[in-house]
Amino acid sequence: MFRHIVLFRVHDEASNTDVESALESLRALGSQIDAQSWRVQSSLDTRKGRVLIEDATFRDATEFERFRTHPAHRQVAEAMAQISDWWVGDYDAPDN
Repeated sequence: MFRHIVLFRVHDEASNTDVESALESLRALGSQIDAQSWRVQSSLDTRKGRVLIEDATFRDATEFERFRTHPAHRQVAEAMAQISDWWVGDYDAPDN
């Protein structure tokens, strides 16, 4: 298994409409890719601002690389760059 976790720190000036649209786009991306699991949520902790969480599991690194180069992923990433900065955690996870 291969895990991919992204924390999007939304820019303070981004509107609530922009954030809702981003959540919809990120959630819809899950139906366009081949992931074992796909979850997108807003963080409940807003002390450091608005944060969106993308939590995905892929079968392996090869499946993850197909996701990274998928046109839908590139399109969503470009849109997210307009309203946020992000931190990524990718790692091989043992099958449990």
